Amino acid sequence: MVVKRPVHLTEEERIYLKHILNGGTEKARKLNKNRILLMADKGEKDKTIAEILNVAKNTGRNIRQRYADEGLEMALNESPRTGGPKKFTGKQEAKITALACSDAPEGYSRWSLRLLSDKAVELGVVEEISFNNVRNILKKNKLKPHLKNIGVLEQLIRNSSGEWNGFWTYMSENAIPEDQ
Repeated sequence: MVVKRPVHLTEEERIYLKHILNGGTEKARKLNKNRILLMADKGEKDKTIAEILNVAKNTGRNIRQRYADEGLEMALNESPRTGGPKKFTGKQEAKITALACSDAPEGYSRWSLRLLSDKAVELGVVEEISFNNVRNILKKNKLKPHLKNIGVLEQLIRNSSGEWNGFWTYMSENAIPEDQ
């Protein structure tokens, strides 16, 4: 079978790839791509490369194609991944964070994640939100509602007498714009 995208490395590219392999500081995925290119340059088939390196057969084919189409650097390095779209706007996240900084409802000593998610829906901050999403928002802002002093935001919103300055008013004046 003829290889559709043969790899023909220059001497400089071979030296560069061997240098990366001997360096010992690169990620395993990049090292495997190096090995794939070096083996493909020697004329090894994708099936042989897959068996030796313990990768999928398509991996070898994809690396060959990327090398042929886009060059050595693109074949070695991964393209940035976009990820999924944001579920909540910056303003919604700020309001949930401010809610976590407020006093717990009557009958509770502190906020739980489920209580925060239910209250955010009740107040119309979001249509729906799971307690795991609340956890991720609080984690991103390094807040821990189960602790008494939960963060910088609490200090910003409380006034000198220790009372809340109406955090919804504060948030509407100082919140992050909707589009972020």
